[in-house]
Amino acid sequence: MTVSALALFAAGTAAAQDSSLRVGQTIDGELTAGDRRIDSEDLGQFVYDTYAIEALEGQRLEVVMRSDAFDAYLEVFEGSVAGDPIASDDDSLGEGTDSRVRFSTARGTYVIRARTLGGLEGGGYTLTATDRGPAPRAPRPTMIRLGSEVKGEIDARDAVDEEGPSAAYSYDAFSFRARQGDRLAIALESDDFDPIVRVGRSGRGGAFEELAQNDDSGAGGLNSYLVFTAPSDGEYLVRAAPLDGTSEGAYSLSLSEGPPPLVSREIAIGDTVTGALDASDGGNQSGQRADAMTFSATAGQRIVATVTSTAFDTYLELFSENGESAGGRYSVSTDDDGAGEGTDSRLSYTVPTDGQYTLEVRAFAGDGDGPYTLTLKEAAPEPAPVSLAFGTPVQGEIVDSDPRDGENRAFDAYRFTGEAGNRIQVIMRSGDFDTYLQVGSPDGEFYAMASDDDGLGEGTDSRLNYTLPSSGEFILRASPLYADAEGLYSLELIDRGPQPTPGSILVGATARGTLGEDDAIAEDGAFYDAYRISVKAGDKLRLTMVSNALDAFIDIGREDETGVFTSVVSDDDGLSDTHAKADWAVEEEGEYVVRARSFSQGQTGEYALTIEPRD
Repeated sequence: MTVSALALFAAGTAAAQDSSLRVGQTIDGELTAGDRRIDSEDLGQFVYDTYAIEALEGQRLEVVMRSDAFDAYLEVFEGSVAGDPIASDDDSLGEGTDSRVRFSTARGTYVIRARTLGGLEGGGYTLTATDRGPAPRAPRPTMIRLGSEVKGEIDARDAVDEEGPSAAYSYDAFSFRARQGDRLAIALESDDFDPIVRVGRSGRGGAFEELAQNDDSGAGGLNSYLVFTAPSDGEYLVRAAPLDGTSEGAYSLSLSEGPPPLVSREIAIGDTVTGALDASDGGNQSGQRADAMTFSATAGQRIVATVTSTAFDTYLELFSENGESAGGRYSVSTDDDGAGEGTDSRLSYTVPTDGQYTLEVRAFAGDGDGPYTLTLKEAAPEPAPVSLAFGTPVQGEIVDSDPRDGENRAFDAYRFTGEAGNRIQVIMRSGDFDTYLQVGSPDGEFYAMASDDDGLGEGTDSRLNYTLPSSGEFILRASPLYADAEGLYSLELIDRGPQPTPGSILVGATARGTLGEDDAIAEDGAFYDAYRISVKAGDKLRLTMVSNALDAFIDIGREDETGVFTSVVSDDDGLSDTHAKADWAVEEEGEYVVRARSFSQGQTGEYALTIEPRD
């Protein structure tokens, strides 16, 4: 896609002014397909309203959004809808699909984005902002003894941590004493919320210094199970909390002897080893039965680890032992079924620094039992991308020895050069596998700026349409959609030239056109024709788009000086199942762009677009 999430956010704020929401006020609103919307690969598709709250220093605010018509979602931004939200929520109110977000403020403006969780179908809603008052005092921790279980409840009376590095959260506090090296298991279970257990110590000024945490035990479900090894003698603190920070309900917390620690086995790249999971094995940090193998690697090495078993569903996790924090260990890669059909695992990883790395073999869920085989080998260095010329079809083959991406798919890499604003089309066909295309930058670690699976509309072949965001070199990856596939394919890169210049249309006119592969390409890959129209504030217009060849979609918006398009009104099926109708009440005078497009990429054919005044 050519529009970044940040650009979409920033452009969205310019399209309409935020409404005002006062603390203590309840507002009745309505979301419709004609409201501001976001439609991007990164953020999904939704319609929204925005509200500005003027906050005082140190307020603890709560905003609740309720709707019987759609699944509500709330986001909070500082100053304007730009960048990432400081808080967000889907269903934490615990009343179905209504939303509640809580946040603490500095003096200034906060913007609430009230939106659908997904899609353009909205409806009526209410939005309420309240001041929660001063935070309760931090509780005196309740002592919990080894071998005991306590029951408690998270509710509105509990303390809230608003000073830590993570989002604010409600919690109950407990304490226990341990000696250096004690290995303890802490379990937190709840049927009312997704729990997270945190362990730490009291730091400077009484601040909580977190040492370890666990959300989901790894044995399936949402309950937490943490194996904690005390680094020194003394008192430790446990916090029982909801993962989302705001949910409420009952829970149970227990403290017990932890399982025996994992004993790591030294292996080397190139080894194949056999082992077995059984009751004598130690437990990992989530308490799951596991085996560990440690090896040395150098920066730039590409390693491939494969574990197979007929006794259990295997799971591989790779850890680096080279971190700067205490213990130095952190997870860098995982895999469940990447070795192909069945339940065997295979992960690929390019080592960033010299040092020690550890592979952990366990079952995907629960405690596995039975033999397995682990192979650790060095993959050949990733070959340089092959030059790919426009208009020259090439033949290729995906084989087992090809480099693999983060999803363990083998791929071939190509490079090409293009100009900013030019449209490209890539077509990949194969009779042996379901094809997949990705376009990315040559700088740094590869990431896909655009991708396609079945865009050709002819089964499992791919057609990727993309407008280049800058001039220079790009990388194209051709691969199967799934990790276990191999075979022959064909690939063609086509230059569609720059985006066509929008035409013009007058109110009261009908434009007839045909969408085809030479037309402009929207951010989601769909073809469109663009028409400029000048309107005045207060104008009321009806736009209809009719086509028997494609699913019509009308999108009205504005373009900034860089060409970034921001939608203000859109419609898919307002006239009928495949014909569009958008009723537009113009809020701001100026020039707008009407996009007559298809709902999905790859659709072509004739259409008629009409713009007329309405009462």
